Amino acid sequence: MNATDLSADVGLVAVGIVTANLLVGCLMAMRYSPWRCWPHRRFDIFRLHRWTGYGSLAVVILHPVPLLFSTTHFRIADIMYPVHSPSQPIENSVGAVALYCVVVVVVTSYFRLWLGRRIWKAFHYLIYLAGIAIFWHSIFTDPTLKHTPVDPFDGEKVFIEACCVLIVAVGVLRWRYAMRKITIPTRTIEISEKAA
Repeated sequence: MNATDLSADVGLVAVGIVTANLLVGCLMAMRYSPWRCWPHRRFDIFRLHRWTGYGSLAVVILHPVPLLFSTTHFRIADIMYPVHSPSQPIENSVGAVALYCVVVVVVTSYFRLWLGRRIWKAFHYLIYLAGIAIFWHSIFTDPTLKHTPVDPFDGEKVFIEACCVLIVAVGVLRWRYAMRKITIPTRTIEISEKAA
């Protein structure tokens, strides 16, 4: 295994942990309770979300580090600002956007009580941009850094695509939940006005 393979493998782990974090976050937003629903046990879902967030941050930061030791001659500047990186600068720039968004979300979550709910939540929505950037970077980057065409049926790409489809499906459910939550108070007001 060379440095490029190690970076690709760490990237796959990052996709898995970010997917788990997004799923748990969506469940929390939809008021999921593991006590009322499956697995019918007391379980601290907030702690799971927090630790998958920290894990996401650690693995996303760790993902490009092996490239410093690869044969493509990446420098620290190419990782921090990959616009002029020696290989796939557009794909790597999108990956850097994902990294910076994850950093902002995790750091602002740590200070959420100090920031207040409204400001914290505004920053927290950056995770959706991070998710889009992570999946785009993961799907369109050649893991060997040799500019070969993307094979959508490669095992690694299928895993990433499955995670992406799962996040989109749960994201749609979360959006529908939010829309229903908005329309229920409106209907209640309309019914009370008619009764009066």
